Amino acid sequence: MVHLLPSRSTLLILVVVEAVCLLVVMLGQQVTVLNLCSQDTHQHTDSATLPWPTVYVITPTYRRASQLADMTRVSQTLMHIRNLHWIVVEDAEMRSQVVSELLERSGLPFTHLCATTPPQHKNQKSMGKGVFNRREGLRWLRENAMDGVLYFADDDNSYDIRLFEQIRTTKKASVFPVGMILKLGVSSPIVRNSKVVAFHDSFQAGRKFAVDMAGFAVNLRVIHANPNATIPLRLSYLEDGFLRQLRLELDDLEPLASGCTQVLVWHTKTQKASSPNMKHVTHTDFDTNLVELYHNLLR
Repeated sequence: MVHLLPSRSTLLILVVVEAVCLLVVMLGQQVTVLNLCSQDTHQHTDSATLPWPTVYVITPTYRRASQLADMTRVSQTLMHIRNLHWIVVEDAEMRSQVVSELLERSGLPFTHLCATTPPQHKNQKSMGKGVFNRREGLRWLRENAMDGVLYFADDDNSYDIRLFEQIRTTKKASVFPVGMILKLGVSSPIVRNSKVVAFHDSFQAGRKFAVDMAGFAVNLRVIHANPNATIPLRLSYLEDGFLRQLRLELDDLEPLASGCTQVLVWHTKTQKASSPNMKHVTHTDFDTNLVELYHNLLR
């Protein structure tokens, strides 16, 4: 029997093929590592709803005992909203399986991201929570969406589905009351003659926009027109700093929720909440939305 030895060219080809296969395996492993905290986007497009502007909801979340319960409550609300894209950003080094499975079960179009707080900012008491999560959500939006409306929805709040249908109409920036918050029991824009003139909030402290993170929505055109606008680090000034960087004025704000006389979002995280009281409405506010707002809250 004659044994044919492979030619030099054949050996070279075999070596090259083996090297390519090894490189593919190595690249595959690298991609797996990089994807631990990169985007995981799922689209479920319903052509019947395309004429409606998309609402992009950014939700920062973190691992805790109530996370699954809180995220389940929010997801069950969002499942009723047409043309909504849910951007969930975990405060972690990699996306968790429990959140991934919840997002899949929801059937919603979603993007699953994660972002951790840089070491130099950890344990800083002067820094607000969820800053880098929201920044990561904004980064994804600027790279992947041109039209629609942005809304920050924390996972420990409760939402009326009417809120999302209303903020869909936002031209620049819309504002609305938030219930069960701080010592007043409500945070609201003050509306006179259909215009926002000031803010009714327990924490004013020189803020031009004394609103809660859950109390406003912004059209993406405004986001893209101000590419450097982001969430600041300073505790209690996240909302005010962001809206200032968007170069908004009071005249730009669009009061929703029946002229800011209804509450369609509440802070329901586990802590004692104050009850609204008419004593918080002064005589100078009698011709504003606050009278009807408090009447609706107390009836």
